[in-house]
Amino acid sequence: MTQDNTIRLFNDRRIRVLWDDEQEKWFFSIVDVIAVLTESINPSAYWRKLKERLKKEGNESVTNCHALKMIAADGKMRNTDVADTEQILRLIQSIPSPNAEPFKMWLAQVGNERINETADPELAIDRALETYLKKGYSNAWINQRLKSIEVRKELTDEWDNRGVKKGLEYAILTDEITKAWSGHNTREYKRLKSLTKENLRDNMTNLELVLNMLAEATTTEISKEKEPQSFADNQEIARQGGTVAGNARREIEQRTGKKVVTSKNAKGIKEIEE
Repeated sequence: MTQDNTIRLFNDRRIRVLWDDEQEKWFFSIVDVIAVLTESINPSAYWRKLKERLKKEGNESVTNCHALKMIAADGKMRNTDVADTEQILRLIQSIPSPNAEPFKMWLAQVGNERINETADPELAIDRALETYLKKGYSNAWINQRLKSIEVRKELTDEWDNRGVKKGLEYAILTDEITKAWSGHNTREYKRLKSLTKENLRDNMTNLELVLNMLAEATTTEISKEKEPQSFADNQEIARQGGTVAGNARREIEQRTGKKVVTSKNAKGIKEIEE
């Protein structure tokens, strides 16, 4: 089963979604959808009670939802109840909400985007560009961020070729790279920037993004050259790639007298320089 975990925005609210290539359908985090529709402070509790009521009513189409691993608030992959588009539409009928109709239109848009992006991958880039512009990022930062997505994709493709498993093994190798170049593992880095659910790369400065790209691009090139056969080999290569960028970071800090890795994040988007 080939899956693509991602996040979509509905009125600036984050909804975790997953595309399954084999079934060719989207799956949506039910608690995220409920949070949008109800504005509940505890959407998980709301879903538990709603599921009990629907079961009593005999509504198996919604209550027989299964769980898939998605990124939780702590950054780890955890099981969460999901539903496909048809199930979500039925769920909406059970929840009185002023967002019901706009959300139905959003669901249709998400489905249409995937079809169009499969035919023309550049549309995915255009969508990302539009999202970052709406959030208020500078054009210079956006250019770096889109390039970083390309560099990351090349690295994960290389990991796939070397038999690295998505999820935990991806996270371990990413931690190795991040620690080697920044001096912080991913959790420490996010804590420095006071992040919880937010994407770390979305909260890096231009220079942080550049060094992260250097670390990941170098890791990709070393891996292609050395052709690692084991996960331990991939870990060593990840450290080597990160160290190259780490040396660059220390050189920059020595010459400028300033720390490269800082607490600046998306809460101060306006401060990100052009």
